[in-house]
Amino acid sequence: MRPAHVYANVSDEQYHQLMDALHHRWRVATRAVMILLSVSGMTAAQIGALLHYHPRTVRRWIARHDLEGLTGLPDRPRSGRPRIGSPRLGDRIRALLTTPKTWTTARIWRAVGRPTMSMRTMYRRIREQARWCRPRLIAKGDPDRDAICARIRQQVADLPTGSVVLAEDETHLDLLARVRACWMPHGLRHRVMTPGSNKRRTIHGAVNVLTGAVHHHVSVKNVSVVFCYFLDLLLHAYPDAPTIAVICDNGSTHHSKITKRWLADHPRLLLIEGAKYSPQDNPVERIWAAMKHHIANTAPTTMADRIRQAHAFFRNRTTEQNLTTAAPWTSPWLPTGYGHNFWPGA
Repeated sequence: MRPAHVYANVSDEQYHQLMDALHHRWRVATRAVMILLSVSGMTAAQIGALLHYHPRTVRRWIARHDLEGLTGLPDRPRSGRPRIGSPRLGDRIRALLTTPKTWTTARIWRAVGRPTMSMRTMYRRIREQARWCRPRLIAKGDPDRDAICARIRQQVADLPTGSVVLAEDETHLDLLARVRACWMPHGLRHRVMTPGSNKRRTIHGAVNVLTGAVHHHVSVKNVSVVFCYFLDLLLHAYPDAPTIAVICDNGSTHHSKITKRWLADHPRLLLIEGAKYSPQDNPVERIWAAMKHHIANTAPTTMADRIRQAHAFFRNRTTEQNLTTAAPWTSPWLPTGYGHNFWPGA
């Protein structure tokens, strides 16, 4: 047989927790309960005593419900307390951060005059004006860059019909893993094993600026003989082209005596050197960045495994992907509109 009455059994602490939730977290639901109790015939004084509200507050919410319905029960927008710090604090922070320096929250706080605010509040003010990231290293540049690029564009425009234009560059492939930021579960930080002693190989690469075809060769060292061997591979890759123009940087192997003798014996290949200290001009640099991002955070046990990773990267990419990554149409080496029918988004 069921008992005649059942009462909730709560401690004083639990009772205060319920009242605190009714006044804060669930206060909108509490206002709806006020309306229901008023409809059932309870007075504002009785409702206030039950829910620990002043009768005037109960009457205010009943009146607002009568005017606006349920949409009037949530809190209305309010201005809140004034922001800490002067109105010009954001402008001062932005002006301060225009000068490169190892800026931290504490250093910025001291530089702007030690305003009376916590480091957390200062952090929020800084986040409104800046972001946390690494600076970018840039080369000093070639003072004759514009003239050199104009000369390259003219050389490309004067090539005979059917010629091939390739952008070439070299990079290093290390057994030591390159570390990149990535998502990790909370409480876990990935550990990438180091090989103990690093090993290095050189990759010669060239991308066809029209088709996106990438040619690459892995060698033990970056020497002139290997560079000439790679140029010979490019000659065999395009046997019907009247001229193969290879645009590269000013590496020592590109103008060594061995390379000059080889070029004299192979007039079908035209080697064009770009401006000094201008890696941003070379589309292959973006291919290298994509490859290094692909193999980052991995630790193969042998150099052969690392080389297989590089081969797999090029094998699994389409020419359209290479063309999109390299974006040769952004390079100052090519004349305006050169090969635009082959480029995506043209």
